[in-house]
Amino acid sequence: MTVNNVRTFVDLRSDTVTQPTPAMRDAMFKAQVGDDVYGEDPTVIELEALASRITGKESALFVASGTMGNVAATMVHTRRGDELVCGIKSHIYRNEQGAMASICGVQARTIDEETNGTLDINKIESVIQGSDYHHAITRVVAIENTHNMCGGIPLSMDYVSSLGYIVQKHGLKLHIDGARIFNASVALNVPVIDILSPADSVSICLSKGLGSPVGSVLCGNSQFIDMARRARKVLGGGLRQSGILAAAGIISLTEMIDRLSIDHQNARLLSDGFSRIPGIYLHHKSPATNMVYVGLKSNVPFTGVELRDKLKAEGILTDLVSEDSFRFVTHYGIDKDMIEKTIQVFSNALAD
Repeated sequence: MTVNNVRTFVDLRSDTVTQPTPAMRDAMFKAQVGDDVYGEDPTVIELEALASRITGKESALFVASGTMGNVAATMVHTRRGDELVCGIKSHIYRNEQGAMASICGVQARTIDEETNGTLDINKIESVIQGSDYHHAITRVVAIENTHNMCGGIPLSMDYVSSLGYIVQKHGLKLHIDGARIFNASVALNVPVIDILSPADSVSICLSKGLGSPVGSVLCGNSQFIDMARRARKVLGGGLRQSGILAAAGIISLTEMIDRLSIDHQNARLLSDGFSRIPGIYLHHKSPATNMVYVGLKSNVPFTGVELRDKLKAEGILTDLVSEDSFRFVTHYGIDKDMIEKTIQVFSNALAD
């Protein structure tokens, strides 16, 4: 199928490829705006108040991206030369171009994630530093919920609560990279406000499964957000009439959360279909949210790059995350017919 001579793909590379909904486009067109650097944009103020209520945090700050939110949070929680504990596969460590070090001047202490995306709490306690002046002082523990590179698995309430207790006991801060926290909430059937209760700060993304074109919201107490606003400025994030973007974010938080269960259902359908295809294996038996990770068995006679290109030639886009593993991400732009097509195309590609 083509539209204006541009081919239409089934795009399962990421939930970042979503297009704004008609309601978002209408809200953006009609948005009341002001200069947000002066604190005068009413739509940004409305979005921040909404995010604050949903997350249960005292205050919130609209930022351009999840990376900006994570970097700003790190800047506020630490001083140069401090240490942040995080997972070795976490976005804050491996996908933000070393901002923790290059911008914040902070050292990362990485821990291997468990298969469910958690960091072993005993290991976290064992690496906390501060009493010996030879060592960097540990200030923050950062976790990712859901965890992208661990299959989009939501972290359990018991785990987050236990980690929060340990972090508080040691006088540290807990930051949650909640880019897909609403997927976790839907999968666990637990309100976001409860999941985030132990966290000192959280960055939530509006432009993944929630469909906004741009933006994240950083949430925490008022003092934290006051300092984060300064950090946002030095990062180049002081926007002007940004209510045009915030208007879409309001739609994301009011209309797009409950429907995430459809994405999760489609991911399970995709996983079930893949499980019947010879030559591949699932990294996780059944997806908990909207991600399906697939690996090639050793007897497959072509590389991951070759298979990716074969899929693309048949109209299926996917993300190659290693030499022989793929990530498929469902989102509101994907329906059941597209899932069935993807399964069939994948099966045919392996049979060639």
